[in-house]
Amino acid sequence: MTLASVSPEKIGLNTPRLQRLMDVLQQEVDKRRLPGAVAVVARHGKTALLNSVGQLNPATGEAMHLQARFRIYSMTKPIVSVAAMMLVEQGRLLLSDAVSRHLPEFAGQQVAGNDGLEPVHVDATVHDLMRHTAGMTYEFLGASPVQRQYTQLRIGSRQRTLAEFTQQLAAMPLMFQPGSAFEYSRATDVLGRVVEVVSGQSLQDFLREHIFEPLGMPHTGFTVPAQFHDHVAEPFARDPDGGIQMKVIDVRSDAAFASGGGGLISTAQDYARFLQFMLNRGELDGVRLLGPSMVDFMTCDHLGDIPVASAGTRALLPPGHGFGLGFAVRKQLGGAPVPGSVGTYFWGGLAGTTFFVDPALDLFAILMLQAPNQREYYRMLFRNLVYAAVLD
Repeated sequence: MTLASVSPEKIGLNTPRLQRLMDVLQQEVDKRRLPGAVAVVARHGKTALLNSVGQLNPATGEAMHLQARFRIYSMTKPIVSVAAMMLVEQGRLLLSDAVSRHLPEFAGQQVAGNDGLEPVHVDATVHDLMRHTAGMTYEFLGASPVQRQYTQLRIGSRQRTLAEFTQQLAAMPLMFQPGSAFEYSRATDVLGRVVEVVSGQSLQDFLREHIFEPLGMPHTGFTVPAQFHDHVAEPFARDPDGGIQMKVIDVRSDAAFASGGGGLISTAQDYARFLQFMLNRGELDGVRLLGPSMVDFMTCDHLGDIPVASAGTRALLPPGHGFGLGFAVRKQLGGAPVPGSVGTYFWGGLAGTTFFVDPALDLFAILMLQAPNQREYYRMLFRNLVYAAVLD
């Protein structure tokens, strides 16, 4: 990572308070509630904190280290959203395009209603995919008839290609009329297939050639190469709180499904480069992938008065927040149970990784860990501890 390390005080942060952040994480490790973690706090293009605690793999006892690779799950979504916006900037894609223009299988979809199926009023657009208003859902967010169908068909199977996935998903009913509700969903997986069709490249190749290599993110991809298998961070075998342990994806072997919504593996230092690129409004180390106005456009609210649909999705979007193109966005200073400036944008992953970017403070922070059932607790804890260290 080329973000030079400096004394925290030189960039308006407090060393004892950053140490307290690490001490609190260490206490969670000591209580055997957290296997291990890597934390990054950066401001004004400099790194104030880059440190690790705990174990890389609880089964072996190996210590966590800065080269650890984490399943970032939905932190994949911002990267794939950037890929789509690069195609928009190149004039190859419009947000107003119907999804069916690029993926004909999505033409003539139907919506599950109280009285059976009804036709869509208007086809979902690429814009709908990016802001999760395309009428789709996630099977783990509830038990509606549509969600049960997702589960029964194992819609998230990693054995299907992206093309096979979109063919099967398009044949299933939508949960909502496109544009009528914000429902967190498999829409970014579909967006990944749009990137493939428009670019003529596989999603893996497009991301590697146009984002990872230009930004210097060599350790980010859909599979961990064999020589780095022992760098993969692992969760506890059993949930420390006694819940049902989530089975994490196998990242040591190739999967047919390149999930644009949740398939990437990365390191804290790689993802820090992506966030610095975003904080720089589309540029890093002289490499520009997006125009500044396009980044501003992505990281403002795109929901307006569109309601949040389900209880499962409401739990992901705190009060006072909207959703942009790949990120949740803070719209007001108060209301939410965690601190942050207006304009802060963030997201996290199912296994516990999380980040936030605060343009008003020129700051970003990342917490990488694999603790699926404790993810909400650690996201809020981390946010509080980082803001406590900001002095100006």
